[in-house]
Amino acid sequence: DIPSHLDDLPPTMLKKDYANLPIMNSVDDVVKRLLSLEMASQKEKMKVKTQQLVEKVRRSPNDNGSFELLSLSFPVAILTARIRTLEEHLQKHPKDKKNRRLLLMGLDRRRKMLGYLRRVNYCTFEKTCKELDIQYSPPQPYSRRVTKRWLVKKALCIKVW
Repeated sequence: DIPSHLDDLPPTMLKKDYANLPIMNSVDDVVKRLLSLEMASQKEKMKVKTQQLVEKVRRSPNDNGSFELLSLSFPVAILTARIRTLEEHLQKHPKDKKNRRLLLMGLDRRRKMLGYLRRVNYCTFEKTCKELDIQYSPPQPYSRRVTKRWLVKKALCIKVW
């Protein structure tokens, strides 16, 4: 069995919508079990996991409107959760082309966001990568393909100038 990134969620934890209700303290154990992650669907578990990843990149508990977080760290965290779910799905179903395409598109979007964050605010970029356990590799610098024609042209230009 392939380990899931959702395995670290405790099964007794309540679903996202029911976690903060004050009435949950007086509810019967059967109802709590029905509203816990043990009986939750994959989608509901993803919501909780995404919320946890966003909490990791948040600077303080009441911070939900700062520039870096609003523009990039939150979407990077959300994309990371989605990417990890798609990777697990593709390990089970390797011929699923649609989800492979979605995975590649998500990876590309996240790479672009991280590249921008790296240029604009490097310390936030480092913190985001460390918290979300992402290994970022910068794009390769552009190098021109050397052809015989290009070498002759370059030699001619050097002679003339």
